[in-house]
Amino acid sequence: MQKRRVGQFEVSAIGLGCMSLSHAYGPPPPREQAEKVLLGALDAGYTFFDTAAVYGLGHNETLVGEVLGPHRDKFVLCSKAGLSRGAQRELNGAPEVLKETCELSLKLLKTDVIDLYYLHRWDKRVPIEDSVGALADLVKEGKIRSIGLSEVSAPTLRKAHAVHPIAALQTEYSPWTRNPEIAVLDACRELGVAFVAFSPVGRGFLAGGVKDPAALGEGDFRRAMPRFMGEAFTANLKMFEAFEALAREAGCTPAQLCMAWLLQKDPIIVPIPGTTSPAHMIENAGAADITLSAEVMAKVDAVVNPTTVVGPRYSEAMQASVDTEL
Repeated sequence: MQKRRVGQFEVSAIGLGCMSLSHAYGPPPPREQAEKVLLGALDAGYTFFDTAAVYGLGHNETLVGEVLGPHRDKFVLCSKAGLSRGAQRELNGAPEVLKETCELSLKLLKTDVIDLYYLHRWDKRVPIEDSVGALADLVKEGKIRSIGLSEVSAPTLRKAHAVHPIAALQTEYSPWTRNPEIAVLDACRELGVAFVAFSPVGRGFLAGGVKDPAALGEGDFRRAMPRFMGEAFTANLKMFEAFEALAREAGCTPAQLCMAWLLQKDPIIVPIPGTTSPAHMIENAGAADITLSAEVMAKVDAVVNPTTVVGPRYSEAMQASVDTEL
């Protein structure tokens, strides 16, 4: 697989988001299946693996540590702090909490150092400078190698970068979520920060994985996302039909079209699709070998954009934890 630069690391152009193996889209898959995804990803050339303390309240870090720990020298390991792994999801960016979370993450991940450690969300009760300062202490102590931020605005990125160099900024980016194009991508380019795109296939929607929202099971947080509800879903499904036809024209799957589109947008972008399917993991890797014509790139922009997608990406409650200052 082609490579891209994230801070001091050279990584696969497409990484693996590990969240869905533990969390968010219903019950996790059987252990054997999860192992096939993780180990198969290594064999397929993935060298960039992304987890977090809150995913499965520790389940995901434990899984990644147990399965990939014996292969630690073959990949760049990313995790996140700032959303707690306690009895319930809690936003807390206090320096002491971030450091405590890191200590437990190191144990669960079975490693001496985490390569890229993100502040998962900015806790606005704590100055960003204080939270990043705590992560900078972890760099000095040799417990993490670099610092990332997730779901923050361009001004917040600049404030953080002034305290300690930020290696990567992670947020949702796909043809149907274009928020980073407002200011964040420009700030990343200006500061030399890699942009890590999570949910690059629109929570599975742009991969054709959700044709009926009634089929979403208990525990699947898409059930509360406005784009997957009622008239918004119906309108978005019509949009997807045009996108699916465009993928056929381009000679690839809809999921591959999403990621190839992202990779051609800018060399600073690294998509990290998640999946519970070994076959989809292989399919996603194939997007790194696809070159789209300027005509297809323009058609993607015309078919899927803020005027054709109906509904906000998050509910009001989820949106409250995102730094939306622009």
